[in-house]
Amino acid sequence: MASVIRVTGAWTQLLADWLDHERLPAPEIRAALARWAPDDIVPIPVWRALLERATTLRPLLSAPGLAIGARVQPRHVGVMGYVVLASSNLGEALLAYRRYERLFYGADLAEVSAQGTDTEIRWRRDHLALGLALGQLADSVGIAALITFLRRQVEHAPPPSLITFNNPAPANPADPAAYAAFFGCPVRFGDTYTRVRFPAGYLAIPMLHSDPGLRALLDRQAQALLLALPNSDRFDRALQQVMFKLLPDAAATLPRAARELHVSVRTLQRRLDARDITWQALLDRTREQLARQYLADRSLTLGDIALLLGYSEQSAFNRAFRRWTRQTPARMRISPASKSSTQ
Repeated sequence: MASVIRVTGAWTQLLADWLDHERLPAPEIRAALARWAPDDIVPIPVWRALLERATTLRPLLSAPGLAIGARVQPRHVGVMGYVVLASSNLGEALLAYRRYERLFYGADLAEVSAQGTDTEIRWRRDHLALGLALGQLADSVGIAALITFLRRQVEHAPPPSLITFNNPAPANPADPAAYAAFFGCPVRFGDTYTRVRFPAGYLAIPMLHSDPGLRALLDRQAQALLLALPNSDRFDRALQQVMFKLLPDAAATLPRAARELHVSVRTLQRRLDARDITWQALLDRTREQLARQYLADRSLTLGDIALLLGYSEQSAFNRAFRRWTRQTPARMRISPASKSSTQ
C-alpha cells in the first residue's frame, strides 16, 4: 500500500519566517503554524491551506511561492539539510537528498537520471500517493527552496538548464516571467514531471559553506567515533572519517572503506587484525556509540537515527541496538541512566 505523503513540521517555520520578512502580523496563521513541532507530521492538505491563506495577504505579489521558498534555511528541512551540507560536492548533496527525502515527505519520490549532457532530478505526478498532489503553490515553494539552498552553498553557481512543473501555468499572467527570472532558465508548466535539470558538470562543484546545526551534529559524531576507537593514531582517525562519511549513505563496507583510504582490502584487513578488531565489530561499535549520541538529541526521531546509521528500516536498527545493549532505542531514550550519562 502506498504511503500518503506529508511534510515535516520544521517546514512550517519557513512560512513563519516569510511572514516575519513581510512584516505581516497574521495572528490566526501564526497560531496555526505554532501547533506544529519540528518533528511533527503535517498533512499535505494542511500545508497547502496554510500557504494559500498566507499568500492572500499579499495579493499583488507575483509568484509568491518563490518568495517563500527563497527564505529557506537548513533548519527548515531538518536532518536532510544538515547531511546535504556535510557533502563535499553537489553530486554527493544530490545523493544525500535522495536518501533522506523520506524524512521530509514520508516517502521516496525523487528520481535522478542522465539526460544527454544534463543531470535531472524529477518528481512524477503519480508518485504522489492517493492523488494528494502538492499543487502549484507548494511545488513552487519546494523547487525555489531547493535552488536557493544550492545557490547558497556554492560560489558562482550556474543556473539550471530547465525547470518544469506538472501543474498548469499560474493564473496570473505575470507569473511565468517571474519564474524564469527567479530560476534564470526556461520554465515550463503542465509537464509530466516536476523537474530540475542542470549540466552534469554541476555535480563536481564543491560545497563551501556550513551551518551551526551541522557543526553540532558533526561534533557529536566525532565524539562517538573517538569512543569507538580509543587511543587512535593517524590511520585510525582517517578510518573514523571514512566511516562517518559512508554510514549515512548505507555504504559502510570493508571494500568501500579500503577504496576511500586508497589501500587494498587485504591491507585494511591486516591493520584491523593488528588492532585485534574485525570490521563488523568496529562497525557495530561505531554505530552503537553514534546511536547513543543521537538518542540524546530529541530533535532526531528513531527513523532519522536509523537512516543516519545506514539502516534502511527502523526495525533493523531496533534489532541491532537490542543486541548491543539488551534494550530498545526507545527504552534507552527515556532511561534516567542514559540521560545522566550524556550530561
